[in-house]
Amino acid sequence: MNEPDASSAAEAPHPPHGYTANKDAYLKRLKRIEGQVRGIARMVDEDKYCIDILTQVAAVTKALHAVSLGLVEEHIGHCVVGAAAEPDPELRAGVIDFKVKEATDAIGRLLR
Repeated sequence: MNEPDASSAAEAPHPPHGYTANKDAYLKRLKRIEGQVRGIARMVDEDKYCIDILTQVAAVTKALHAVSLGLVEEHIGHCVVGAAAEPDPELRAGVIDFKVKEATDAIGRLLR
């Protein structure tokens, strides 16, 4: 049996992700964060006071954490719950374990 090559796998449509329904809101928040980061770079370029820069860095960090937590929630609510709906009982436990491990690994990366 022929296996699909990487190019056909890249072209294959994928099912919607858990965040798809909120994609526009995520993009809007990320664009706002992008603007904040550009503002921080401008502050450094203009030799602004270090504490003022750190305050802005903290605000961006908090905003990114909020996006991250939203994505984790979407993953659990969509991907993990979806794995629990796996119709094949022999695959179900493994798929659930995989999706939960993905979530815990992502949370671990956020906490580092």
